[in-house]
Amino acid sequence: MSSDMQVFLLPDLGEGLTEAELVNWLVAVGDEIKVDQPIAEVETAKSMVEVPSPYAGTVAELHGQAGATLDVGKPLISIARAGAAPVASEAPAAVEDAVSTGVAASPEVSAAAETYRTEEKAGSGNVLIGYGTPGGATAGRTRPRKGSVAVVESAVQEASVAPLEPALAGTRIPGKLSAVISPLVRKMARDHGVSLDSIEGSGTSGLIMRKDVEAAIATPEAPAAPAPTRAPEAQPAVEGDVDSRTGLAVAARTAVRGVRKAVAANMAKSRSEIPEATVWVDVDATALLEMRAELKKRAPHETPGLLAFIARFVTAGLKKYPALNTRFETVADGSQEIVGFDGVNLGFAAQTDRGLVVPSVRNAHQLSARELDAEIRRLTAVARDGKATPAELGSGTFTLNNYGVFGVDGSAAIINYPEVAMLGVGRIIDKPWVVDGELAVRKVTELTLAFDHRVCDGETAAGFLRYVADCMENPGGALADM
Repeated sequence: MSSDMQVFLLPDLGEGLTEAELVNWLVAVGDEIKVDQPIAEVETAKSMVEVPSPYAGTVAELHGQAGATLDVGKPLISIARAGAAPVASEAPAAVEDAVSTGVAASPEVSAAAETYRTEEKAGSGNVLIGYGTPGGATAGRTRPRKGSVAVVESAVQEASVAPLEPALAGTRIPGKLSAVISPLVRKMARDHGVSLDSIEGSGTSGLIMRKDVEAAIATPEAPAAPAPTRAPEAQPAVEGDVDSRTGLAVAARTAVRGVRKAVAANMAKSRSEIPEATVWVDVDATALLEMRAELKKRAPHETPGLLAFIARFVTAGLKKYPALNTRFETVADGSQEIVGFDGVNLGFAAQTDRGLVVPSVRNAHQLSARELDAEIRRLTAVARDGKATPAELGSGTFTLNNYGVFGVDGSAAIINYPEVAMLGVGRIIDKPWVVDGELAVRKVTELTLAFDHRVCDGETAAGFLRYVADCMENPGGALADM
């Protein structure tokens, strides 16, 4: 490969991920880009991220279309080392014309072309998992790409350019490199939001000159409606598509990808590998609600939410019953072991437009209820924006799932593999409850614990569940002891 062409491979954007969906390109072929400039939005099984470029230069090729799934380690984008146009004066039209063509160059022409380009250093300090570039790495001398060798004639050789017209004709191809070579012209268009594809160049063979961009800036077109950044989830079925088993017409086909693909794989693996069992208990949460209401009167803007209090009880319970805060592993020699952790990364299920994700509060055992509340709110926001990092989405050791927000009482939850347990919290509703021998109306919820029977027995699971339930029924005493 020519030393002036840099191919950026799709990096590993998260631990163990092997692919990512290309959601949207942020650059186009022919654009001049800088080091660390975002070039594409990609969606992994864990998050939506913007991928920055470790190189500066001209975008030569985009390896994939929006909606495509790309493998980690495969080419994402090809970038030609940048050559900046002289700033003092406009490059001669003949030079620009010939540089944009693919005709072989004479030695004199090559020398003239070389004077049109400059060398640039490229190095990225914005490192993603799986790649990185040293800051200030020296770029090699820029040379024309193979198959696109420039033809450049000096101003005194203008007469020799004319015979090239037939070869230059039709060089502008929709969707390909626009007929402009000057980085200065490209930057001018980009800074003013002018689409080069909409400009008819006045130079040889339609080459776009600075004056063409200036004219477009002076008479801007009406803004076009923005194109959607990604394909719709469900595509209408082809007319006549009939399901062979049911005999019914197929209404739509939806590709399984992104978060939905990850959830499907993770849940299938959990069901196939984990022999799970479930225990549950009804809990009188009246005292917890009353305590929170009293705190809210004193500090209405600083009172933690109910989930934060429950999270605090959970981390305390996992300290007493550490078997539920482990991972079951099969090692290289085929033997098996249970891996325990010095601390708790508490995951919680968050519903987003992209599907169900589980961000985790790292070192949750060290946080107060108020600190847990702040972190849960922050992680929920970044997860719904698709900006959560792989570390925030893939480092949990135990999951808390508040499905009560969906108006249900209980759930036969599937454990979030490779964890070994998940606690579910149902809705809190008024129910008849016996208090001191008398029937009363209380605020009642249901706690459900799904656990991996390989790491513990029912006694441990029931002990943990009862501990959390007792904390919720006597929150003042429980928090005083934590």
